[in-house]
Amino acid sequence: MRNIIRILLIILTVSVNIGCDQVSKNIVRDKIAYGERIRLLDSHLTVTKVENTGAFLSLGESLPPLLKNLLLLIMPVLALIVGFWYLLIRFNTPRLFVIGACFIIGGGIGNLIDRMAYGSVMDFLHISFGIVQTGIFNMADVSVMVGAGFILLNSFLKPQKDDSQLV
Repeated sequence: MRNIIRILLIILTVSVNIGCDQVSKNIVRDKIAYGERIRLLDSHLTVTKVENTGAFLSLGESLPPLLKNLLLLIMPVLALIVGFWYLLIRFNTPRLFVIGACFIIGGGIGNLIDRMAYGSVMDFLHISFGIVQTGIFNMADVSVMVGAGFILLNSFLKPQKDDSQLV
């Protein structure tokens, strides 16, 4: 019974990440025009609507179509399937790692949905604090970054073996 609850929580966490991403993108698609800028938080957070046909920071945007589909569709689908399968069958995986992987998988699926449905990924958030600025991103990207943070935190909290015992 415990394993069934664990699997359901994994599916729920991935689904909530996908849902948050897709709902936010649908709101932006319906309510904001291309090029429109909405300044929030004293202009530190800007909402603007752009389509990204590449990957992170538009990398790969100018690749030939076959290579682009291989790198931005087929390989991510395979990686997400393997990652999701791993989470479902490995019952002794640390909780923080599982949560992080669920966020990454949910974010990855959110962006893949866009890429399959529209041929590009909608990005709409930009943060600016003086010299510190981000590229334009979306909630799927936030999920991936938060997930990576959880996995990184897990690696720091994980007990390390003493090197003197290995000799």
